[in-house]
Amino acid sequence: MLSPQAPILFLYFVILQNFPKVCANEQTNSPCAALLVNEPVRSGQSIIYPHGDVIIVGSVASGAEIIAGGSIHVYGSLRGRAFAGTNGNTNARIFCSKFDAEMMVIDGLYKTADDFDLALRGTSVQARLDRNVMNIEKMS
Repeated sequence: MLSPQAPILFLYFVILQNFPKVCANEQTNSPCAALLVNEPVRSGQSIIYPHGDVIIVGSVASGAEIIAGGSIHVYGSLRGRAFAGTNGNTNARIFCSKFDAEMMVIDGLYKTADDFDLALRGTSVQARLDRNVMNIEKMS
């Protein structure tokens, strides 16, 4: 049974079939710190990993979504939606090599495409929370 604080986001379609988990210690039964996805995430697909970070080596298409309990790293274009820190992690961040997202969410605080600074489009950015305000800044 879901607690009243559990995110409803987990009702989405989950794709975790052949993705390796990056673990510091394979001998433990605890969840891995990160999920590594070595292919693009297509429109309509959702990657949901509430146990830690999600690392995408490829692009996230418009209409796709990444949902992570920790941070999200996209080594490619981010054109879809990114939900980081879904388990209440205010230190979660969203990193991408080419920024063109539809929506970015960290611990429930969100910005949509209409709220983004147009000067950041197509650049490498990171999004983080600072005193309950989401800051999206260009990475050098």
